[in-house]
Amino acid sequence: MSSHGLRIAFFGSSLVSAWWNGAAMYYRGILRALHARGHRVTFYEPDLPGSQGHRDLPAAPEWARVVVYPVEGTDGLERCLEEARGADVVVKASGVGVFDELLEARVLELKSGHIQVVFWDLDAPVTLERVTRNPEDPFRALIPRYDRILTQGGGDPVVLAYRDLGARDCIPVYSAVDPDVHHPVPPDVRFDCDLAFLDERLPDLERRVESFFLRAADLLPDKQFLLGGDGWSERQRPSNIRYVGHLAPGERNVVRSTARAVLDVSRDGMARFGFSPAPRLFEAASAGACLITDAWEGIELFLEPGRECLVAQDGLEVAEAVLCLTDDGVRELGAAARRRVLAEHTYAHRAVRVEQALGYTSRSSAIREFVA
Repeated sequence: MSSHGLRIAFFGSSLVSAWWNGAAMYYRGILRALHARGHRVTFYEPDLPGSQGHRDLPAAPEWARVVVYPVEGTDGLERCLEEARGADVVVKASGVGVFDELLEARVLELKSGHIQVVFWDLDAPVTLERVTRNPEDPFRALIPRYDRILTQGGGDPVVLAYRDLGARDCIPVYSAVDPDVHHPVPPDVRFDCDLAFLDERLPDLERRVESFFLRAADLLPDKQFLLGGDGWSERQRPSNIRYVGHLAPGERNVVRSTARAVLDVSRDGMARFGFSPAPRLFEAASAGACLITDAWEGIELFLEPGRECLVAQDGLEVAEAVLCLTDDGVRELGAAARRRVLAEHTYAHRAVRVEQALGYTSRSSAIREFVA
């Protein structure tokens, strides 16, 4: 492939809005890092009222061209697909939210001698459980036709499962952090608490939040807990949990820099497959937060338990961690986690991984160094 940078056409949910869109920070981190390495990205996203009405990113970021297509009929989408013929790489991400089945089939029609087509699965455990349960699922038959499958996580279990379904190749590109966006900031008394949890209320997450976060709050009525993210306003919760609603990325930095500790909880499928760190894990670490995470297989590949994070099996262990943390322990865990993610888990590192997966050889494989 050319060493002058790739032209990438990327069909995803939304780049400009993080509202009910956990993929946004992953998209932004990967694509911004790819742009920094000389690649040109056009991101095609549907004109969904919820997303477009809650933008937290300019419509034209410097590092990507954004095309918003209408969802009334498919004419606008067809124009985007025709334009994508000029790309070197066409990506269909999982969970676009509209026309997913159509897109999964139509992007494969763009394959040619100079265009490779990639399916990028941001929810691989859910996808794999769905197509395994239903052999007639339309996507199942398409898997072998993609040049490669990239996933946000899952490790060997996901790679082997995709290969069993006929994938030519499956390569994890794990979540990471953009240190220019997620970093320590001065604390704010508005967010003072002993433990904070930030995430949207999703069906496959809520039960685990009950176990790890709400249960810990029940066990520690004298401690203060803070809950942020969309969808939790109607959820019953202990009186010592304060709900602060939707938080923009900058506000999340403030929460993570203020809270004594921050909890990360994996969704059901991610926990079952393991090796699936969410962006929030690295974002909290990059902000220097003292991190407590639920237990899942593979955590030690990303952060060292006991030195860079604390790992809990249930809400009782979360409560015990909150009680046992010392001031020195909070500072040391946060500083060690920040050093680790800046050294190994930035999106600059992941962009190199993407280039390797796509068979691209750049003139320089240097990774920008971030100073802790």
